Amino acid sequence: MQRIIDIKNGVTRMPEWRMAQPVNFELLDGENIAITGPNGGGKSMFVDIITGKHPLLGDSIKYDFTPSTKEYISDNIKYVCFKDTYGGDNDSTYYLQQRWNQTEIDPETATVGSRLEAAYQAAGDDTEERRHLQQHIYELFGLEPLLDKYVILLSSGELRKLVIASSIFSQPRLLIIDNPYIGLDKEAREQLTNLLQILSTEHGIQIMLVVNRTKDIPEFVSHVVEVSGMTVGRKMTRSEYMAQQQPDDTPANIPDNWRQMIEELPYKEEEYNAQRVVDMHKVCIRYGERTILKDLDWTVNNGERWALSGQNGAGKSTLLSLVCADNPQSYACDIALFGNPRGSGESIWDIKKHIGYVSPELHRSYQRDLPAIRIVASGLMDSVGLYVKPKDEDMDKCRFWMKVFGLKGLEERGFLKLSSGEQRLVLLARAFVKDPELLILDEPLHGLDNYNRRL
Repeated sequence: MQRIIDIKNGVTRMPEWRMAQPVNFELLDGENIAITGPNGGGKSMFVDIITGKHPLLGDSIKYDFTPSTKEYISDNIKYVCFKDTYGGDNDSTYYLQQRWNQTEIDPETATVGSRLEAAYQAAGDDTEERRHLQQHIYELFGLEPLLDKYVILLSSGELRKLVIASSIFSQPRLLIIDNPYIGLDKEAREQLTNLLQILSTEHGIQIMLVVNRTKDIPEFVSHVVEVSGMTVGRKMTRSEYMAQQQPDDTPANIPDNWRQMIEELPYKEEEYNAQRVVDMHKVCIRYGERTILKDLDWTVNNGERWALSGQNGAGKSTLLSLVCADNPQSYACDIALFGNPRGSGESIWDIKKHIGYVSPELHRSYQRDLPAIRIVASGLMDSVGLYVKPKDEDMDKCRFWMKVFGLKGLEERGFLKLSSGEQRLVLLARAFVKDPELLILDEPLHGLDNYNRRL
C-alpha cells in the first residue's frame, strides 16, 4: 500500500527540537489520523517534523503524494495550527481591541467573503469543479451568512471557520488541524466533522487531527497516535485506542499540596463592598448594520458565579468586552462596575486592576518569545508586555501561581516555545496572580488536556 509519509528513526537536525526517542511513523493512503496526548507531550513538535519545519538528519523521512503533481511539501500538506484561530502572525489587520473599534472600519476593511475569495483564487485555477467545491464548503460549514461580515468583527469560532475553509480550497493531499473544535459551538462542531468526512471520502484529502481529549476524536478517524513525554507512540486503530481509554469525566487526581497551597492563600479584603459588581441597563451595541446586543439588562451580584453560553457570533465576547473596558461603545451605555457608573472619571486601568482576564484575543496578542514568568507578571500591570521590573515579592507571587497551574520549572521557558495548552495555563496564572475581585474567563479551557481541564 502507498506510504504517503514514511519516517524511520527520525532525529531532527537541531538538538533543541529533538524528541526523547527517534521517531518512527507511517501514513498510508486512505488513513485519517488523530494525534493525541497531554499538554507539553510533544504533539506540536511531531507535526512540525511531518511538515518539514524541523528537518530530520539524512533521508529518514520520505513523501509520496501521488496522484498529486504539486512539487512542494507545503502545497501537499496544509497545517491549521492553534495560533491561526486568532488571525495568524501575518494578519496585519489584527490587534487586541480592533474587533470592538468601529472607527477602524472603512471601505477597504476585509470581509469574510473577500478573504475566502482571495484564498480561492490563490489556490488554483478558476474551474467549474473548484467553484462547486467552494460552494459546497460554504453550505456545509454554515459560511454563507458570514460572507458580508467584517473579519475584525468575527468571534474566535467564526474566525476558526474562515481559516479552515481557506486551507481547504487548495485541496491538499493531507490537511492537519490542531485542536479542530476549539472555539466552535455544537452546531459548528457537527458541521466541521461532516465537512472533513466528506473531504476524505469524496475529494481524496486525508485528515490528521491534533487533539487533547478522547471525546474530540471523530468516528471517521481510522487510526490514533499517542505522543507523550516527547515520544511518538505506535499507530493503532481507533477502536484499539478507544478500548484502552478511561472516560473523559474521570475525577481529577489533584495533588494534596495543590489544595494546601490554595488554602494557605492570605484572605484579601474586597476593596469594593458594592452589592452589584456589574450592572447594565438597556445596553445596545451595533457595528454598521449589525446589531450585536440589543436592550440588554444584566446584573451580577457580589458572590455570584456566572456562565455565558451561546452560538458563535452571538455576542458573548462583546458582552465581556464591555465589562473589561475594552469596547469604546461602552462609554455610551448605562453600565456600572463595582458600584461606579461608567464614565464617572475612572480610567480603563482603574477598572482593569480589579479584573483578572483570559480570552482568545489576549492569547493571540502575545507574539514575543518572553520568558513565561514575565507573561504571568504582566498580569500585575494589566499589560501585554512587561515594561516595569516587578518587585521580588511580586515575582514570588508569579512563581506561586505557576506552581498552582503545574508550570514549575517552565518559568524561564520562552512563551512561544511552550505548547498551546501550556501557553493557556500561563495566561490563567496571569489572570489569577493579582488576586482580582472579578475573574473573567473567556474560553479558558481552550487547548487543555483532560487533566488540566479538571484541575
